[in-house]
Amino acid sequence: MADPTAQRVWDTALGQLQIHVTRPNYDTWLKDTRGLRYEDGMFIVGVPTEFVKEWLGTRMRGIVSQTVGGILGTPTEISFEIIGTNMNGNGAAHVNGTGNGNGRTAAGTAEMPLSEQSPVHSLITSPLLKQRLNPRYTFRTFVVADSNRIAAAAALAAAERPGEDYNPLFIYSSPGLGKTHLLQAIALRAGQLSINALYVTSEQFVNDFVTSIAQGRGDEFRRRYRSVQLLLVDDVQFLASKGRSQEEFFYTFNDLHSNGCQMVIAGDRPPASIPGMEARMSSRFQWGLIADIQPPDEETRVAILQAKARDQRVDMPADVMHYLADRVRDNIRALEGCLNRVVAYARLTRSAISLEVAQKALAALTPAVAAPVDPQAILEAVSAYFGVPVAAITGKSRSKQIAEARHVAMYLMREDGELALKQVGLLLGHRDHSTVIHGVQKIGHAVISDQRLSAQLSEIRGNVSH
Repeated sequence: MADPTAQRVWDTALGQLQIHVTRPNYDTWLKDTRGLRYEDGMFIVGVPTEFVKEWLGTRMRGIVSQTVGGILGTPTEISFEIIGTNMNGNGAAHVNGTGNGNGRTAAGTAEMPLSEQSPVHSLITSPLLKQRLNPRYTFRTFVVADSNRIAAAAALAAAERPGEDYNPLFIYSSPGLGKTHLLQAIALRAGQLSINALYVTSEQFVNDFVTSIAQGRGDEFRRRYRSVQLLLVDDVQFLASKGRSQEEFFYTFNDLHSNGCQMVIAGDRPPASIPGMEARMSSRFQWGLIADIQPPDEETRVAILQAKARDQRVDMPADVMHYLADRVRDNIRALEGCLNRVVAYARLTRSAISLEVAQKALAALTPAVAAPVDPQAILEAVSAYFGVPVAAITGKSRSKQIAEARHVAMYLMREDGELALKQVGLLLGHRDHSTVIHGVQKIGHAVISDQRLSAQLSEIRGNVSH
């Protein structure tokens, strides 16, 4: 039996880990774990299967140990112990990706329990295994606002009338704004309507394709992916530059679309802006409807926190919600993570949630950071360094020198000024958030290997007046 104190510590750890790992990794490896006990400097975590135990032990032991040790205030070793697969950490059964919820595949054959499958089969995460959809990711729990209204309405239409209105539906936004929530809501709703739907990430698609080649099971792979009425593919940008996988996805797309089956695709930018994506693929993504999700305004962030608090059945004072909403402005996943940390910290310390408790919870779990840099000071320093007027940086010119200065300004405003994407876009000539994402990522990727650029950024930072 799990120790309640250990479970409270683990709840706190999960709240922090949810911010530091990708959503697919969290849902696949961490979501169904439990804190069992703490003894002699060793914290024992319960996991559902041997495969999960091996994966966590080799891939995530370090970050889990560091996280738990930080909460306990002492260096801590981590051990993983198998507790079974029947229930997740909240006592709820997994939801089947095809919507029938009875542990059978679309073909009606009983699925082998995960613990009885070979490691090779475990690598084929979908559709051989039950798809782990989050039962909380429904249309009812998705907070609709002006920033996401078109995407939400189109998603509901795709779930209830697949192949009729918007096909394909392409949803894009920066990370953490609800793309995965909408795609899984479509899958759950389709399941309720007995529509054969399959939700996968592009990483899962690639893994399944590679494994099918290695095992000589290409025909089986194609039957499984092309026999659904509704295919949902998340994080499609990870298909970029993967030639054979893109080609297989291209033929899968054509086959499903020509048969009137619905395709819903999510990415972090518009189709034409995904580097490494073949033109023929990008053009097909634009056949239907492209809907973006913008960062939520303060009222929407508070509404999201209210919904999450109701879902967890906690009493969250208004001043705490406004504090959290002001702290995290352009990432709903991070906003939810902060809420989870506050709730877990309050439970761990047996305190009522208050503004003081929230501040302590977030101060204890996040490192202190310097005050954000004034964005106007960043603009002036970039202008002086590149020898171009501020008006040119915020203007429409696309000359190489001005574009480079503009991208550097975007990067520094985002990193040092801690501005939301929308704010950066407004300050730089009312540019949309996808343009800002492109500029920030371009500099962020280049600075890793470009010593000249790294030196430029250091010099500009040194000239910024505080």
